[in-house]
Amino acid sequence: MKAAVLTKFGGYDAFEIKDVVVPSVGAREVRVRVHATAVNPLDYQIRRGDYAEYVSLPAITGHDISGVIEEIGEEVTEFAVGDEVYYTPLIFGAQGSYAEQHVANVDLIARKPKNLTHEEAASMTLVGGTVWEAFVTRAQLRVGETILVHGGAGGVGSIAIQVAKAMGARVFTTAAQKHHAFVEGLGADLAIDYNARDYVAVVNEATNRAGVDVVFDTIGGDTLTRSPLVLAQMGRVVTLVDIAQPQNLIEAWGRNASYHFVFTRQNRGKLDALTDLLERGLVKPVIGATFPLERIGEAHAYLEAGTANNLRGKVVVTV
Repeated sequence: MKAAVLTKFGGYDAFEIKDVVVPSVGAREVRVRVHATAVNPLDYQIRRGDYAEYVSLPAITGHDISGVIEEIGEEVTEFAVGDEVYYTPLIFGAQGSYAEQHVANVDLIARKPKNLTHEEAASMTLVGGTVWEAFVTRAQLRVGETILVHGGAGGVGSIAIQVAKAMGARVFTTAAQKHHAFVEGLGADLAIDYNARDYVAVVNEATNRAGVDVVFDTIGGDTLTRSPLVLAQMGRVVTLVDIAQPQNLIEAWGRNASYHFVFTRQNRGKLDALTDLLERGLVKPVIGATFPLERIGEAHAYLEAGTANNLRGKVVVTV
């Protein structure tokens, strides 16, 4: 099979298209013909060498798959050859998605939503699973609560807005002015131009200084430090960004805040719940650009320069 192999850590030329051996299938595994994958910040961070201690080179990376089962292990009864599936491969655990074939444990995979193309489904697995874990498992977002989503026009933020609305929440989001109509179309009740206004002041004004129940942080840094300033009592902060430097979160203490640091875990249950929202039309994929696998380096470059490209949503790769 052909695969985009990461041969070194560094720039966009770090990948080489090579012929590699198709993995064998274990008793509780399936082999999937990959139709589409996608690019996430995690992917370009791995390519740059941010997680070099966890990745042995050469490596096939990538964390989204939509495709068709071509072979099943002898103990697999949940799926059959020909089934369309989507899932996130194990992170740091095995071969990734930038290849024509992929072998995965059957407990990771879910049936692809019937109303989505493979490209649309591949755009949903990592971000959708992450958002579901952040809102349902960690923050336990409830009907009628208010949530602030940082970076609403991005690949994660655009799905987070829709899932939060589907859960019955009131949604505020930060986004550049040029993206306001877009995020409002996704369901945001209030869009805040972070370039022109201080989101802390805007949120406190909009809530009569009561604050929001949940902050969903996809940015990190100063955004994480200032999140307590918009929190209601017993508020929750969920962040996807690791702490690169010490943070002063003293403001969280007086609000009895709780913090959740999410590095998503893969399982079928989250995807099945997400599939229900997708097939009911409550959540829709947002694809900002599409590249073939042979141009995986360009796909990485496009995502990393997302603001300059006016990127909205996910960068998808056809295989």
